[in-house]
Amino acid sequence: MNWQALLHEIEMMDPYKRFGKVTRVIGLMIESKGPESSIGDLCYIHIGNKKKQKIQAEVVGFRDEYVLLMPYSTIQDISPGCIVEATGKPLEVKVGTALIGRVIDALGEPLDNQPLPKGLTSVPIDQAPPNPMTRPPITEPIEVGVKIIDSLLTVGKGQRVGIFAGSGVGKSTLMGMIARNTNADLNVIALIGERGREVREFIERDLGEKGLQRSIVVVATSDQPALMRIKGAYTATAIAEYFRNKGLNVMLMMDSVTRVAMAQREVGLAIGEPPTTKGYTPSVFALLPKLLERTGTNEFGTITAFYTVLVDGDDMNEPIADTVRGILDGHLVLERALANKGQYPAINVLKSVSRVMNHIVTKEHRAAAEKLRELLSTYINSEDLINIGAYKRGSSREIDEAIRYYPKIISFLKQDIHEHYSIDESIQLLFQLIQQG
Repeated sequence: MNWQALLHEIEMMDPYKRFGKVTRVIGLMIESKGPESSIGDLCYIHIGNKKKQKIQAEVVGFRDEYVLLMPYSTIQDISPGCIVEATGKPLEVKVGTALIGRVIDALGEPLDNQPLPKGLTSVPIDQAPPNPMTRPPITEPIEVGVKIIDSLLTVGKGQRVGIFAGSGVGKSTLMGMIARNTNADLNVIALIGERGREVREFIERDLGEKGLQRSIVVVATSDQPALMRIKGAYTATAIAEYFRNKGLNVMLMMDSVTRVAMAQREVGLAIGEPPTTKGYTPSVFALLPKLLERTGTNEFGTITAFYTVLVDGDDMNEPIADTVRGILDGHLVLERALANKGQYPAINVLKSVSRVMNHIVTKEHRAAAEKLRELLSTYINSEDLINIGAYKRGSSREIDEAIRYYPKIISFLKQDIHEHYSIDESIQLLFQLIQQG
């Protein structure tokens, strides 16, 4: 036993417990006189005389000499004079390989009514992003198992990609396909602000038993307090970071980062922040880069991340979509018009981009992808003329070529949810399409 380390731990221990008292509750906010604490610290609010019954809350601000707390659960039982106990540390969750295949909540507690396995390690959920000078460049692709992405929007190990779409265009289905088909070592899936009904549907239908066996699912439903939804995103990211530091290639999927931003807006407004762009508070735009920059590469492993972004009224320039697009390394745009035509996944290739693709694919692959984009763009630009019969064949060699390729391109872009293509198969099919015409 290392006695020096043990003595150091004893010296660093704080033998005192610090307490305060609840003075009032306003909306989501609990105000207490004391205890001595810092922003982000976890506190326990003791209910009545039952010492064993306590509510977890987090310090989110200060007003004069009062501490502002937000609870992780409902606040019906809190009354003036309830004792507030400071822990002196932020929220931690237990992580380990034994957690794979489990569904947990934002606090790391199991949702399947089974106890957590033993031998897990406690990690803080709020951590700093890696030093930019220790991030290795992205040099190799990761297999997603979705033909259109692997061939035309190739994703690298450690890349962060946004999936932008309105409601009901197929985001969850696409995430399920990626989780089942990817060759990443592990999936960490965060379902933030989902309807309670959709959680089990996603796990059983979209993810499936095969996908769940290699995944950890973190759930914070829409009925839970705003702080729980924010912590769900932080918990999932911390779990992914733990496995990245073990040298694994982790796939993190978060649905959706928009609901995390909305939850932060609720917290910001409750503590008195001024609303700015479309009612979002300044802390929202401070939270997003801090959260999204935690993923990617570090000196040990990689986190390849897919973040879904809900766009109100299919407006790709609304504040959250615009901010997230500027932070990430690429974006996939899902369009309702394509979904209405029966094209799944409904990814608009011409509006989507992978910012690292040119650095991780061969020259031949890049040329084939650019050729397909060119053919598709030529056809789309002339589609109205073609459909009403105003275009005469022979007027333009480029349009004639695009018309000839178009049915095969659309067939190539479609993929059934149960189909799986390796990255090599997807690239080979792209080459065949371009060569055969």
